[in-house]
Parts: sequence; C-alpha cells; structure tokens
Amino acid sequence: MSREKYQRNLEILRSNTVEMAVTSLNMIKNSTTSLLTLDKELAEETIAMDDIVDEHEMIIDKCVSSLITLQQPMAGDMRLITSCLTIAIDLERLSDLASNIAWVTLEVEGGITDVEPLLSRISSMSDIAEKMLEDTIVAFKNSDAKLAKKIAEYDDKLDELFFENERQYIEIMNKNNTIISDASHLLFVLRYLERIGDHVCNICQSIVYLATAERVRLN
Repeated sequence: MSREKYQRNLEILRSNTVEMAVTSLNMIKNSTTSLLTLDKELAEETIAMDDIVDEHEMIIDKCVSSLITLQQPMAGDMRLITSCLTIAIDLERLSDLASNIAWVTLEVEGGITDVEPLLSRISSMSDIAEKMLEDTIVAFKNSDAKLAKKIAEYDDKLDELFFENERQYIEIMNKNNTIISDASHLLFVLRYLERIGDHVCNICQSIVYLATAERVRLN
C-alpha cells in the first residue's frame, strides 16, 4: 500500500466514524421525537437509518483490516485505528437502542396521552443523551481528551434521572393500572436512554486513549 493510499484510508476511517456518529445522533433525536409526537412514519424512517449505521461500520471494519494487514502503523495512527474500531462498536449498539425507542412508538396503542406527565421525563433524558453525543463528535474531531472527560460527567445526571424516574413510573402504575401497558413501554425507553449514555461514555474513553494514550474508565 502506497503512503498516499495509506493516508487516504486513515481519512476514510476518520470521516466514516464521524458520519456514523452523526447518523446515530439523528436516530436518537428522531426516535424520541417520533415517540413524543406518536409519529409512526418518523419511527419507521428512524429504524431504516440503522442500515446506514451498519454500512459505516462495515467500511470502518474494512479500513481497519486493510491498514493493519498491509501497513505497519505508527503508534499514533494505531491509536486512531483501534479507537475508531471500538467507537464503531459502541455507535452500532447505541443506534440499536435508538431503534428500540422508535419501535416503542410503533407498539404503543395510542393511549400515550394518558401518561403525558411521564413524557417530559423522557424528553429531559433524551436532551442530555443528545448533548453528550453532540459534544463527543466535537471531542473526536479535535482529539480533545479534556472535553471527552467532561462529557462523561453528564452520565451521572442521566443515571440519576433514570433511577428517579423509574421509581416515579412504578408509583404511578401502582396507582392507575389502566396505564400499565403504555407506562411499561416508556419505562423501557428510560432504560434505553440510560444505556445510550453508557455507550457515549465508552466512546469518550476511546477518545481519551486516542488523544493521550491513557487508558481511563469514565463509566
């Protein structure tokens, strides 16, 4: 592999990682919007976006294989290669969780307005998850370890909201058994959003390693 082709593959690797992250971010936004507005068409579009994420992951896998097999990357490039690979794994799992939220939109029976007070809690958690991933994309582009560590701090707030909201959901369901079905669906959504935050933290760990060669646990 020529040096020019090697550099081009590194750029393809980096750009596909960013594009994969942006698509995953849009999936989170759209899946939550589809649920809060009961927009089933948007939910179906969001689920279909998972194929785009998978395509980016395949390109990343191919680039990684080519770079490692045909070249002997220097330490800095090797960190980029391994970081992109691990980031892609977390983005793929994260996008699956966003798809799960969109599937909830398709599964609810339409009585979701009966649990409207619960929806604002989902919106709050989604806002945090979206902000985390938005900032993570910036941190990756700039190899900004300091920002990556700061992003991970938001996960504590996401966890706090999850456990607080979980208790409130269960209390509400115990008081009104007519909303158990839809409230149970929404409880799963809370869990999906909390797990999305965990995957973003994993990505931040990879960014810190990329930037500093330091292995840290942020989750």
